[in-house]
Amino acid sequence: MEKVNIAAESREGIGVKGALSKIRAEKKVPAVIYGGHKEPVSVTVTVKDLDKIVKAGKNTLVEIALGKENELALVKEIQYHAVTDNPIHADFQRVSMKDKMDVIVPLKLEGTPADVANYGAIIEHIMREIEVRALVSAIPHEIVLDITPMTINKGIVAGEVKLPEGVELLTDPEAPVVHLMIPKEEEAPAPVAADAAAAQPESSSTKGKKDEEGNLTKNAAAAPAKDAAKK
Repeated sequence: MEKVNIAAESREGIGVKGALSKIRAEKKVPAVIYGGHKEPVSVTVTVKDLDKIVKAGKNTLVEIALGKENELALVKEIQYHAVTDNPIHADFQRVSMKDKMDVIVPLKLEGTPADVANYGAIIEHIMREIEVRALVSAIPHEIVLDITPMTINKGIVAGEVKLPEGVELLTDPEAPVVHLMIPKEEEAPAPVAADAAAAQPESSSTKGKKDEEGNLTKNAAAAPAKDAAKK
């Protein structure tokens, strides 16, 4: 397994106003090293060393030189500023080469199924990471999944992902990882007849008004005839 060597310094002035701003102004990042049945240690590491770890890939083993001692660790989290995207804090978990660890490993798809060209299928990558257990020395940076044989009738679930030797799957084996979708054709709207509006049934309110107007017209026509009869 690839290992990255970095140096760290014990962090002082914790809780002192302006201490963190001074650390970051020096191109350093506050961090903590914890786990391994030892007390947590607050340290600082350089931005350059953090970048080196990130470029090496997820689950990279890190050897941290701290004073006269060396600590073996994995990066559990790096926090970034919401605006500048600069690292603002890092968490390192101590590890032992003799112990197994539960870790999250990215899944990388490789290949193109024939049904993409044959039927216009779309690849839907549902699960992008899986949880595994392995010795520190056997933890992979990523797991490559060949999807070339996949068809629209048969996707891939977590239990079908080929794992490196010594790596045990912890994710639900039946959890879907990737499948193919056939895009639905949009139905064209039905044409509207030109006289459709004329064929619309009259509303009750409209009909009522016409009836009332009809009655008034008839009464008005009958009134002069009655008057003529009286005369």
